[in-house]
Amino acid sequence: MRRLGGIWPRVLEFENLLAAHLKARKGKRGRPAVARFELDLERNLFALQRELEHRTYRPGAYRLFEIYDRKPRRIAAAPYRDRVVHHALMNLVEPALDCRFIADSYACRAGKGVHAAVERYQDWARRYAYALKVDVRRYFPSIDHAVLKQKLRHRIKDPGVLWLFDTIIDSAPDAGPGETFAGDDLVELMHRRLGLPIGNLTSQFLGNLYLDDLDHHLKETLRVPAYLRYVDDLILLDDNKSRLWDLRMEIDRFLAGERLRLHPHKIQVLPTGLGLDVLGYRVLPGHRRLRRDNGYRFRRRLRGMARGYARGELGWRAIDASVAAWIGHVRHAASLGLRRAVLGSVVFRRGPSGTPSPESGSMDTGQPVGRCPARGSRRRLEQQPEQAPVGQPQQEHRG
Repeated sequence: MRRLGGIWPRVLEFENLLAAHLKARKGKRGRPAVARFELDLERNLFALQRELEHRTYRPGAYRLFEIYDRKPRRIAAAPYRDRVVHHALMNLVEPALDCRFIADSYACRAGKGVHAAVERYQDWARRYAYALKVDVRRYFPSIDHAVLKQKLRHRIKDPGVLWLFDTIIDSAPDAGPGETFAGDDLVELMHRRLGLPIGNLTSQFLGNLYLDDLDHHLKETLRVPAYLRYVDDLILLDDNKSRLWDLRMEIDRFLAGERLRLHPHKIQVLPTGLGLDVLGYRVLPGHRRLRRDNGYRFRRRLRGMARGYARGELGWRAIDASVAAWIGHVRHAASLGLRRAVLGSVVFRRGPSGTPSPESGSMDTGQPVGRCPARGSRRRLEQQPEQAPVGQPQQEHRG
């Protein structure tokens, strides 16, 4: 494999830093940190350029908080100037290395995503009798820094790029002691640093890269015909059920070398005709449905937005965007009845009198969700472009 080199000067170019700023601020222009950075934009970008050139750049402290998306997740939000640096690095590194990933790795890649992965699985489900689904246990908190840096050095030879990656990786909040593996020295284990922060643009890319060797091992060495991965969710299909169990043991063995383990309670081998949970959908060969909890969670969210709207704390534009995003996700399954039930159960009105009815879950408002006087009907909302599913962890995205 030819290693990537000679891109550090392009990372430092002012035009690249400016493009990184424009990507990092997308959808966030109203935030104070972005406004402060833009107040003296040229000076701030030149300061970043000097710090990177002289290798005096040091990332700032992360802001840590938790969200609940079917399970608690700790999010680490980097300061805005650090997010500009992440985009500047990824502008040059990602296009050069992304093309080396297997085609059926679907997370956080241009032209891929949840819906493409579900389509791919469903095509395979029509051809194969059984599916194996496994999940890496505590994936991002378990990523070993030493192993990750070695993987980067197998792919990149540019000293400046490697220094910046090392600086970003070392700045991540430590996830604490990891699991022990055969041959571990307990003293050395105490000094191993683990974990990448969920939320960084670089973390998304490095999460794909960390399991890239496993992807190529399954596809090229073991010749698995039907295999896809979305971050740490792995799905393999075959007509031979015993072969799938053998592949599961091989994945276990390979991951031990990466200092990772499969989640023992998330290993499934099922006939494809019974349906499999794939990234929020229950997928069968002929059709797909949403997970049962999807409608309940969004209805609770919608009621909360109705209360915020009644108190004047939430604008219609934000509500409209959330509804359109949810519709963009659920319309990829048989969900017309669900959309009608959820969107018809909550209405909105400004004023203190708008309190939810415990019987119906609605508000005494008069304006139904999905209908804004200035923008038209709910039908128009359903025709808007697809957006990311509501409730997913907020992460940095490319422009």
